[in-house]
Amino acid sequence: MEILQLIKEDRKSLTALYRTVAADLRRDGVYQWDQFYPNRFVIIGDVKRGAVFGIRDGVKVIGAVVVDRRQSGRYNSLPWFDRTGDPVCIHRLAVHPAYQGQGLGKRLLQFAEEQAQSAGGTSIRLDVFTGNPAAVGMYRRAGYAEVGAIRYPMRKAPYLCFEKPL
Repeated sequence: MEILQLIKEDRKSLTALYRTVAADLRRDGVYQWDQFYPNRFVIIGDVKRGAVFGIRDGVKVIGAVVVDRRQSGRYNSLPWFDRTGDPVCIHRLAVHPAYQGQGLGKRLLQFAEEQAQSAGGTSIRLDVFTGNPAAVGMYRRAGYAEVGAIRYPMRKAPYLCFEKPL
C-alpha cells in the first residue's frame, strides 16, 4: 500500500477514518479526539495545504498523517533542542482499527520523517495525548525525545511534546 498526498475527493473518507479512530479510542478509555477535533475545518485546511498524506485500501483512507510547519502557540515555552533550525511538525497520525498491528503507523511515521527531511526540516516536533500510551510508546521507540508537556482546552490530561533531529 502506497502513501500518497490526499486530495479533495478523500475528505469524506479521511473524516470517516478520524471518526472511527476516535470512537475506537473512546472504547479503550482514551479521550483524545471527539466531535470537536479533528473537525471538517481542520481536515479541509490540511487537504487544501497539501499537508495530509494517507494510505488507501481501494478508495477508503485507512491511515493518514499531516506533515507541515504549523506549531501550536503552546509550543513556544518548551525547551526544544532545535532552537535555530527549521522544525517540521507531525499531526493527526491515525490508522483504522481494522488495519492496526500491521506496521502502518510506523510506515506513516517514517514517511513523515522523509517528507520533513526532503522539505529542508532540521527536526520533527509533535505532541501526543498522555492518555494514549500506545502512541506515546510508538514515538519513544522511534527515537523521539520528550521535551515537556502542554495542555489543550477541554482535555483532562496533558499532551507530551516530542522532538527528533533529522
